[in-house]
Amino acid sequence: MDKKTLSERDVCTKLITPAIEKAGWNIKKQVREEVSFTDGRVIVQGSLHTRGQRKRADYILYYKNNVPIAIIEAKDNKKPVGSGMQQAIEYSEILQLPFVFTSNGDSFVFHDKTNEQVREQEIRLDSFPSPEDLWIKYLKHKGLEDPEKRKIVEQDYHLDESGMSPRYYQANAVNRTVEAIAKGQDRILLVMATGTGKTYTAFNIIWHLWKTGIKKRILFLADRNALLTQTKNGDFSPFGNDIMHIIKNRKIDKSYQIYFALYQGLTSNEEEKNAYKEFSKDFFDLIVVDECHRGSASEASAWREVLDYFSGATQIGMTATPKETKDISNMDYYGEPVYTYSLKQGIMDGFLAPYKVVRITTNLDEGWRPSAGMLDRYGNEIKDRIYNLKDYDRKMVIDQRTQLIADKITEFLKATDRFAKTIVFCIDIEHAQRMRQALINANADLVSAHPYYVVKITGDDEVGKRELDNFTDVEERFPVIATTSKMLTTGIDTKMVKLIVLEANIASMTEFKQIVGRGTRIREAEGKLFFTIMDFRKATNLFADPEFDGDPVQIYEPGIDESPVPPDEIPIDELDMMSDVQRAEFTLTPPNIDISEEDPDAEPRKYYVNDVTVTVINERIQYFGADGRLITESLKDYTRKNIDKNFSSLDAFILRWSESEKKEALFTELAEQGILLEALREEVGKDMDAFDLICHVAFDQPPLTRKERAENVRKRNYFSKYSEKAQEVLTTLLDKYEKEGITTIEQGLILKVRPLNLLGSPVELVRAFGKRKDFDVAIKELENEIYKIA
Repeated sequence: MDKKTLSERDVCTKLITPAIEKAGWNIKKQVREEVSFTDGRVIVQGSLHTRGQRKRADYILYYKNNVPIAIIEAKDNKKPVGSGMQQAIEYSEILQLPFVFTSNGDSFVFHDKTNEQVREQEIRLDSFPSPEDLWIKYLKHKGLEDPEKRKIVEQDYHLDESGMSPRYYQANAVNRTVEAIAKGQDRILLVMATGTGKTYTAFNIIWHLWKTGIKKRILFLADRNALLTQTKNGDFSPFGNDIMHIIKNRKIDKSYQIYFALYQGLTSNEEEKNAYKEFSKDFFDLIVVDECHRGSASEASAWREVLDYFSGATQIGMTATPKETKDISNMDYYGEPVYTYSLKQGIMDGFLAPYKVVRITTNLDEGWRPSAGMLDRYGNEIKDRIYNLKDYDRKMVIDQRTQLIADKITEFLKATDRFAKTIVFCIDIEHAQRMRQALINANADLVSAHPYYVVKITGDDEVGKRELDNFTDVEERFPVIATTSKMLTTGIDTKMVKLIVLEANIASMTEFKQIVGRGTRIREAEGKLFFTIMDFRKATNLFADPEFDGDPVQIYEPGIDESPVPPDEIPIDELDMMSDVQRAEFTLTPPNIDISEEDPDAEPRKYYVNDVTVTVINERIQYFGADGRLITESLKDYTRKNIDKNFSSLDAFILRWSESEKKEALFTELAEQGILLEALREEVGKDMDAFDLICHVAFDQPPLTRKERAENVRKRNYFSKYSEKAQEVLTTLLDKYEKEGITTIEQGLILKVRPLNLLGSPVELVRAFGKRKDFDVAIKELENEIYKIA
């Protein structure tokens, strides 16, 4: 067998796979080939989107199901045995694999992260290590050789009958958590971005520990009633209802094994009503705290009372946004995260939706001052000072500003999708009510037919709370727009939200990340792959904060009369610091509102003004670059820099263009490198195809339209060497290019599309050129003529 003639796939089939199997690996159960472990980043260009390339491993080896241990990168035999090692190591870091191999069919290069003396060496093809050999090395490296520890980490995952299995990062989170518990760690922090399946991950962790018998009674703590039912009946359903119980109305039943509770459902301001004390301190073996940033690590919080009481239990905190402040430290309580999967990584992997930002600035943003002695509409004299964004709707209500914002939201939805699920975050409940009214007036046509097109979803509104399930339901069309203040910031699974409007002052990075997380779910089947944030409060300045990761793909600030569609207030975060009304938004329990009379001479809580001119003065757009960072320069400058990185000269670009069999593949490649053609075309504002757009922007070539290029080809009359029928085909293809672009004529079925199919059958048209290869040569020559540089 001449190895040099084998393709990479042949090398795998004939040489690598037999070597692995001979070493004792079960090919069907322990070996997966050509594994795509990411979905490919969603690349947004204007209103269009595409997927980048998936990360794909040639082989991943598993000791047990969902316990990966090694990766193999294969190359054809013309390449050295160690080629591809750097890429394999990069993938192994993502997948957290200790053992890395490369092979060209002659031998293996073995990179062993557990070996401090010999990190990398070449081994014979027949010396590939067995599963047990690698597993023992791994256990020793991790300090898990003890039989009891092995029993825990070797417990099987739950086998889902539907075929669902954890994504790579979920398996990482489960395996790292189980390993930490096996080694005796009793406080554990998991950081996973919103939308990455924290609850499903929690289920798999608990399943492991419950099945081994080391954790027999478990408490799952959350801060929303809806989450408890959703968790019990959803991800946790394999446990069966017989052993699961939701604690309600502080009634305790000790006959179950897995409990779900709101922490506020276990605690009370009256010591004797603290329901958790009906359990003995050692009743629970394991406590999982969902959204633990809420305050479980705060010395003063009600969460802490419960956790301190059950201090002997292993406690796992899960959050997308760990909190580190003077008074609250998740890491001080739980320790460093055993695993982190960030928003940025989720977007780059294609598991989370990227987003564009529309920033809208009004003439009032820098400040508004009332005239001397000015009264508000209720006759209150307005205190003379400059009011700005931190005051609007908290101290100063300007009706025209509220209506302008409602109009801009409506304008955006009309231009994109009037039934796109939308959340408008407001200052407080009263602001949410006024915004609801303004949006109803702006959308009177739809509201007349659909009364629940716009709803206010806040803790004080029973109708709104009833509509919450409909708003979050993927299949329910209404409500479309929800106005809220705090209630939807966290924990609510809003899968189909495509527009998030920021009309609240947000200074907390934790709250900002949670709000952004409301839109990060991808629903590809329903057409939701990205979302938009519309910012009226400069809240998206937090993108520049070093704590934030996962920048937007685009930021847009429209000017006066332009379409909103792209071509220092300290927030209260802890429930124990909230007023009763604010607390109600989180607990979904009726508020106990103080209705005592206020001092009639005191300054009003809010002034209401309705005769101020409000206009939009700026809108701006920015994009999410290939490196996951915000593009702050012009797209023209950014494109020029990226072209320079990838193509040394105009000739190099033209050569790459002409050698590309399918331009669509090249466009995707360019997009992955940060060259956003659709967005660039909008900025340049000229009707050029991709070739001329790049040549013009990056290499200062004269900009030619498709019409001009087609005319140049016709003038050269190079068709004359072909038969009459062949000339007719090429002329028609040139017309198609002029109207629709180069990708149209590269389609495999182009000869079956009008008007080509009117000229004859595909076989007849190909025969006009001779054989199929002659037709392909003619098409390539036509492309070369189209893009000929004068």
